[in-house]
Amino acid sequence: MRTLLQVVAIAALLLGVRSAAPAQEKPWEVYGNARTSSTAPAPEDRVDINHASLSQLLKVPGMTKVWAGRIVRFRPYRTKQNLVDRGVMPPEAYDRIKDYIIAHREPQ
Repeated sequence: MRTLLQVVAIAALLLGVRSAAPAQEKPWEVYGNARTSSTAPAPEDRVDINHASLSQLLKVPGMTKVWAGRIVRFRPYRTKQNLVDRGVMPPEAYDRIKDYIIAHREPQ
């Protein structure tokens, strides 16, 4: 009887863990790169992180002089997500600016 109770308790525990899984954060929610805000400018109005000057980068809302300098220093980027992937800036700083930047790969 005791073994049966242990099996039932383990089964209940496993079902509880499984039902809690949908409430976990999705990978794109953790890194903040799935959606853009409704106030984001059109793609052609975004600042290109591969070609913009330091002063152009500083016009991006949420951008600091330190992050703008690091963006310029560690160019080129294949995508704007490279800023986080390559350690140029932390995800929190990227989340502030991601809607206002773009990474063009072709020369301009």
